[in-house]
Amino acid sequence: MTTRPGARETPRVVHVVLPGGIADPAAPSGGNTYDLRVCRDLPAVGWRVRRLAVPGAWPRPDPAAGAGLARRLAELPDGAVVLFDGLVACGVPDVLAPEATRLRMAVLVHLPLADETGLAPEVAAELDARERRALHSVRAVIATSEWAAGRIRTHHGLAASRVAVARPGVDAAPPAAGTDGAGGLLCVAAVTPRKGQHRLVDALLPLADEFPWTCDVVGGTGRDARYAGELRQKVRRSGLGGRIRFAGPRSGAELDAYYAAADLLVLTSYAETYGMVLTEALARGIPVLATAVDGVPEAVGTAPDGSVPGLLVPAGEPAAIGAALRAWFGDAGLRRRLKISARGRRAMLEGWEMTSHSLAEVLERLRDEPWSP
Repeated sequence: MTTRPGARETPRVVHVVLPGGIADPAAPSGGNTYDLRVCRDLPAVGWRVRRLAVPGAWPRPDPAAGAGLARRLAELPDGAVVLFDGLVACGVPDVLAPEATRLRMAVLVHLPLADETGLAPEVAAELDARERRALHSVRAVIATSEWAAGRIRTHHGLAASRVAVARPGVDAAPPAAGTDGAGGLLCVAAVTPRKGQHRLVDALLPLADEFPWTCDVVGGTGRDARYAGELRQKVRRSGLGGRIRFAGPRSGAELDAYYAAADLLVLTSYAETYGMVLTEALARGIPVLATAVDGVPEAVGTAPDGSVPGLLVPAGEPAAIGAALRAWFGDAGLRRRLKISARGRRAMLEGWEMTSHSLAEVLERLRDEPWSP
């Protein structure tokens, strides 16, 4: 595309730069779900969306992928509004920098790059430095929780006015029927070290003979095949393969069916900027058990009476997960209180329209800023 110098983009058009595998059904994620949903919903608040899916091993692409992204950006009109998924943008500050004055760029940070579990220290430090440079080169940064916004401002030294929040929404859903009220456990997350499913398995094994539970682990296993394989082997060796069941990735009606059969949603992550599966469970009146890490308490929130609709355990105390599960299984009064609280929280959850409005406000500010090429 060739544009004459000084040409302005058509009003209210946003170019959304996404990872190439964004719609791969074998690798669903909260970040991908968020990106696809806002691409679908932004037109309802007045923004035409042009999706640019760029192939590459983001956030550490090879030179060809980085050059490909640079070419795509160079083709955009002067003054265009561009919204990047952080997985693409945060690792390539040298690609963003040449376009910083020509394009109106914002980055949506789902997870700070260095927060991924299992990175070698030198790799984490390199990614952190790249992310800092990338975020300082753009005009706006969007976080998915208040916790994440505060972390980004403080850690990367960004002015508060440059970091906005657009929390994920959630769709209304019918209340879950569940099973016997206690024994149907559900974990929805990609099977990776950061999501910590091994801690859930470790907590469940000592409870195998005490309580009649089952646990469905729903999530892709391709991101860290070694971790997923070791976890499956551990479950097989324990003899609990019929009770801890790996369902693989699920979406749509299939995922809805797993939620409908759940009594408790369990998420034992080491890092979560928000935790969309928590609000998806609460939208169905399902209590949650989660490690109280990062933005998780914000996502879980409270019911109108101030009660917490779940059990939040310290992230650094693996034994606390087992203790919380034991309390859940053994105390009918606790389960009843948590279910009442979850139903109260269900009525307070924000829909995706609020996410789109929050993003649109940021895009509007970018569009209206004084600009010259």
